[in-house]
Amino acid sequence: MRDEGLEELVKQELGGRPGLSEKPMFGGWAFLLNGNLLCGAREDGMLVRLGKGNDGWALALPGVVQMIMGERRMQGWVRAGAAAYSDDALRRRLIGAALAFVETLPPK
Repeated sequence: MRDEGLEELVKQELGGRPGLSEKPMFGGWAFLLNGNLLCGAREDGMLVRLGKGNDGWALALPGVVQMIMGERRMQGWVRAGAAAYSDDALRRRLIGAALAFVETLPPK
């Protein structure tokens, strides 16, 4: 299910950056940069793509867990719960790290 409040927080962080697009995905709302999935907003938290091997620091934070789709652990992806994403500085840090990783990927 969608979380429009979280969607708005993410939109504010991302601003009107070139190459940004949005669409419904995974039962929530997804944000893409140059066609690459960047992050998402759902009622169960903010999904953030940090890249394989880049997520250890985030997983050490309270309220941040590895993303699981079905029974599969998604390496390089984390889910930040409400307590984590409602912290402005932490939300900015997570989204900034996602941008830094996704900007290294070739456009789709």
